[in-house]
Amino acid sequence: MPLSTQSQADIDQYILIASLDNARNLSNILKAISFRDHAIFNATQNGLKVTVEDSKCLQANAFIQVDIFQEYIIKEDAVGFQVNLTVLLDCLTIFGGSTVPGVCTALRMCYNGYGYPLTLFLEEGGVVTVCKINTQEPEEPIDFDFCSTNVTNKVILQSDSLKEAFSELDMTSEVLQITMSPSHPYFRLSTFGNSGNAHYDYPKDSDMMELFQCTKIQTNRYKMSLLKPSTKALALSCKVSTKTSGSFDKGEQLDPAGATSLTSDKQASADPLSDVLTYQ
Repeated sequence: MPLSTQSQADIDQYILIASLDNARNLSNILKAISFRDHAIFNATQNGLKVTVEDSKCLQANAFIQVDIFQEYIIKEDAVGFQVNLTVLLDCLTIFGGSTVPGVCTALRMCYNGYGYPLTLFLEEGGVVTVCKINTQEPEEPIDFDFCSTNVTNKVILQSDSLKEAFSELDMTSEVLQITMSPSHPYFRLSTFGNSGNAHYDYPKDSDMMELFQCTKIQTNRYKMSLLKPSTKALALSCKVSTKTSGSFDKGEQLDPAGATSLTSDKQASADPLSDVLTYQ
């Protein structure tokens, strides 16, 4: 039956209900962080957070604010569960990926508590498909502690320029080196691959640079294998914010068009450096 005609009794049995007019909006966000099979869902009064981790050294977070949902009901302070992200995306893609112009598939996600499956109601043209995905007890994700008061350098630039840089840098390099400096080269990306060394510089007065705040020189290296999963998130963004702190923490924030948010934290296992990408 159409989602709008579901009985109140059906709705009352769930502790979490989240509805979207277009299921593709959710699937696009989840695809950007789908580098592992399982994801942790945490719902609060502020919205839904989806976390994906890889070996405690790479973490991606998708934040979907409550205002994005057409319907959002949560009956507890916090609701958490783990689900197979691959299966969830398959359901959203197969049953919620209409290719007909102007036709959207409505989605209602429902969860009834510990031990119960995540239930998806997908409606298109009056036809409702019901998918039930088994849930698991969520694991405790690693806490990347980024203190904003310790930020020493911060740069915000347009994402198109970073996409261009990624296409020109030598991706056979094992690391990506990022240099931030109050003087030349200001903001530099460097690789050291089979074709030799490559550098991509951004002048502080570049049209691509929206903010440049740098108080000291810092050069950090990050494993390319940990950065590559973030290219999916980069494709959705319109701005990139990179920041470093006195403790050698580094964060990257990417703002896409739209109100949904996505955060990805990446940490090289050999050193204490880490990245954060946030979509708002």
